[in-house]
Amino acid sequence: MLYNLLLKYNMFYNNLKSMFKVLFEPRKNAFNIRRNVLLSFVFKGISIVISFLLIPLTIHYVDATQYGIWVALSSVILWLNFFDIGLGNGLKNKLAEANALGDITGAKTYVSTTYALLAIIGVLLFGCFLFINHFLSWSNILNAGNYSGDNLNNVALIVVGFFCLQFVIQLINIVLTATHSAANVSLINAVGQLATIIVIFLLTRFTTGSMYKLVFALSGIPLSVQLLASLWYFGGRYKQYAPGLKYINFGYTRELLTMGGVFFLIQVGALVLMQTDNIIVTRIFGPNQLTTYNIAYKAFSLIIMVFSIIMFPFWSAFTDAYTKNNFDWIKKALAKMYKILFVVAILSVLMLLVSPWVYKYWIGKNISVPFLLSFAMCLYVIGYCSVMANCYLLNGTGKLRLQLYLYLATIFINIPLAIFLARYWGLAGVMFSNVIIYVFMAVIFHIQSRKIINRRAFGIWNK
Repeated sequence: MLYNLLLKYNMFYNNLKSMFKVLFEPRKNAFNIRRNVLLSFVFKGISIVISFLLIPLTIHYVDATQYGIWVALSSVILWLNFFDIGLGNGLKNKLAEANALGDITGAKTYVSTTYALLAIIGVLLFGCFLFINHFLSWSNILNAGNYSGDNLNNVALIVVGFFCLQFVIQLINIVLTATHSAANVSLINAVGQLATIIVIFLLTRFTTGSMYKLVFALSGIPLSVQLLASLWYFGGRYKQYAPGLKYINFGYTRELLTMGGVFFLIQVGALVLMQTDNIIVTRIFGPNQLTTYNIAYKAFSLIIMVFSIIMFPFWSAFTDAYTKNNFDWIKKALAKMYKILFVVAILSVLMLLVSPWVYKYWIGKNISVPFLLSFAMCLYVIGYCSVMANCYLLNGTGKLRLQLYLYLATIFINIPLAIFLARYWGLAGVMFSNVIIYVFMAVIFHIQSRKIINRRAFGIWNK
């Protein structure tokens, strides 16, 4: 019996070892996944620790209701991502292709044109919001009628202002990812998170709670770090990709939008699926319960973060490999990704079992998270990661049509389904809606991925 146990352990160890081998074996390809994954683990690890410390520190600085208002407000503002019309993701694929083919001039033109287009959109977006903000009642929108703190219209205007700036400045992340330097993106985020928590800590020590100050810290500090990072990278190692006025060519817009437009529509569906939950919870249960919902989400999103660290470099890596017809590497990488999903499922169940203690020692006893909500989050993590594992391949190869149809369908399904399930299962019902949708999508995308790597994708499966 002991021999059989040792044999099973040895088999499990070898499978786990081979699962990650593809991530760390040296390649002759332009991309270096080993370096990106290892460094991303370090930098993302720092970001994860800080993000967990930031929540109780922020709630201590303001209160649960104000924190819930911030979460809801930032979720609404994220809808403005629609207005990039997919240019960021379009740039990611086009830049990766140009880089793989050694077309530096084309790469620089793509970067410069995208910066110019998003700058124009950002200015127009802020101008429009500046006008309509006077006619909005954010207290009613966020179901915060009893809130008597800082003027929410002014808070919203500040958040939108920072967002419109970030709209353009965050393109450095796209450039770094497309040129196989995803670890540097994690570094920028980690520095931004570190600077933010330092500022929030100083605010708790020397000032009283204020939504204005909170917004400047949570939105303004990371933006400042990204701006400095842009100047650093474009002035040094990535100078060949730095945007320049003479490289702006609006004739490239059509190429960017051909693929970027599809990404834009996918973003619409994905945003409805992922971000409307906060609005639904706020409208049905109030900002205070949104804090509970967000705490459960943050705890389980730790697993998603770890999964994303491993997966993040693969989008542009798949583009590079697909451009060069390197299907052998694609098959190996995808097979390992599916094995990693099995580990994700195990970690999700373990998180579910220990979640009561996690909440207790992380947040304290003031906020109680229902076990059913944690169970829904566990299933959500498994479904979400299953979808994303396949989408990294589909996005990298530009096979987007099926994604487009399914994500657009969620616009009409998720909101009514979430509201319906919330009547029976409360907060957990809102998340169960996402679980149902993600499981269905994961099955479809898995079939498409298998068809692509086996070169048997035809019709809608190959578009």
